[in-house]
Amino acid sequence: MKRCFGYIRVSTPKQGERGVSLQEQRDAIIRYAQRFQLDIASWFEERETAAKRGRPVFGRMLQLLKKGQADGIIIHKIDRSARNLKDWADLGELIDQGTQIHFANESIDLNSRGGRLSADIQAVVAADFIRNLREETKKGIYGRLKQGLYPFIAPPGYLDKGPGKVKEPDPARRHHFLRAFELYATDRYTLDSLTEEMYRLGLRTRKGGKIRRNDWSKILNNPFYMGIIHVRRTGESFAGAHQPLISKSVFDRVQTILHRKTRKVFGRHRFLFSRLLLCKLCSRSLSGETQKGHTYYRCPGKHSPSTFVREEAIEAEIRSALDPVQFPEVAEKYFAEKVAQLREGWVQQQENEVIALNLRIAQLTERLDRLTDAYIDRMIEKDIYERKKTTLLADQSGIEEQRAALKENPAAAEHRLTEFFELAKNARLSYELKLPEEKRDFLKIVTSNRSVEGKNIAIMLKSPFDEVANWSKNTSGYPLRDRLRTLDRLIGKLMEFFESNPIPSTQAGESGTEMRAA
Repeated sequence: MKRCFGYIRVSTPKQGERGVSLQEQRDAIIRYAQRFQLDIASWFEERETAAKRGRPVFGRMLQLLKKGQADGIIIHKIDRSARNLKDWADLGELIDQGTQIHFANESIDLNSRGGRLSADIQAVVAADFIRNLREETKKGIYGRLKQGLYPFIAPPGYLDKGPGKVKEPDPARRHHFLRAFELYATDRYTLDSLTEEMYRLGLRTRKGGKIRRNDWSKILNNPFYMGIIHVRRTGESFAGAHQPLISKSVFDRVQTILHRKTRKVFGRHRFLFSRLLLCKLCSRSLSGETQKGHTYYRCPGKHSPSTFVREEAIEAEIRSALDPVQFPEVAEKYFAEKVAQLREGWVQQQENEVIALNLRIAQLTERLDRLTDAYIDRMIEKDIYERKKTTLLADQSGIEEQRAALKENPAAAEHRLTEFFELAKNARLSYELKLPEEKRDFLKIVTSNRSVEGKNIAIMLKSPFDEVANWSKNTSGYPLRDRLRTLDRLIGKLMEFFESNPIPSTQAGESGTEMRAA
């Protein structure tokens, strides 16, 4: 009896686990071998598509055949052996060398010219079937993408709801991924420390392990979490119909941190004023170090070794700079009355802002249409089209977030101004109540030109905080109406400043506790 290999194949591991195709192929091959008195020396089972080259089991089997370890192979059908013409050509070489190729479900004599031609035609038809299937699959995928649907496995933090359905946030894990973006956006974490922190906070993989560092890199770089579908292989982007987990501003900040050229160095110690103070002589950032239980900050430059100050001295200078930033009781009372007068105007103002945002969204949609027309007419290259399209989609997402925020919180302007006035009413007290990492953010917003020369420390206030500090002094002796008129102007400046500079919360809540632990 001639010895043959038996080869059976399905296209995916799932088909091999749940289907009956492998067993049916095996049974057909056994019946064929018994009928023609062939001995099956070994079985080769594969769960890979035959549309591409590189099937490991198929390749190993061909090598054994070339070494003469069997007289031939028995395969269920031609399309089980190859669906690409290169693999079929490899089988053709074996046939030419005298290896017997049997197909259990097809009566073809490959040693005759007619039989070989018939097999070649069937192989070409099988390869063409794959090409057509690939094209139809692409059409289906692009159709879903244009509808804002993600036709692939849901990213971590989202759930698959079935074919043709929008991905939905995972209620059990969505807050973890939102938290991960927020933590990384603070610029206090590396990918490694974020991995450990999220594991500590209870985030697990499906198997109960940690989400790996490389996976976090993919997650943080994925615009899907802010509502945009990006296909990495083609570089194309589409507006998603799914609910974003994070805002565009958070995503943009994360990208800035991930992609900047100079990475922050996270040492064994983290000092309160690291990178916040500059040497006045060489403009380099002062670095912290601990000596005999005290923290000192020194300039690393060779030409300014005398720039060396203790942390307590810096704290004292900061308190001295913040002390004048406060309003007297008359200003607080006036502020409350002013807010009541402005309340109705703010409602109308927000309605006008919503109308303006709607107009901007319509303009962006029109620009996207024109950009698409230019690409269809071959006026711009594909890479330029995709880059500009991604930018426009991101802008559109950011504007839609602003519009949603205005609709959900009609009293946002009042809350913002109240919070900011509380900060300006007594800046030193606001600073004292903050956690160390929150103090850093506070100082970046309220102060500028934080410089050191030798042991002399200079802390300058930003506008309008410097004007608040000088308000009582500059208006001393003025009539009350003039003082309130000046206060009116200051309140306007404070509100404009806060619109573009959100102040960290003065509450030492959960996030502050986690930052301190980190």
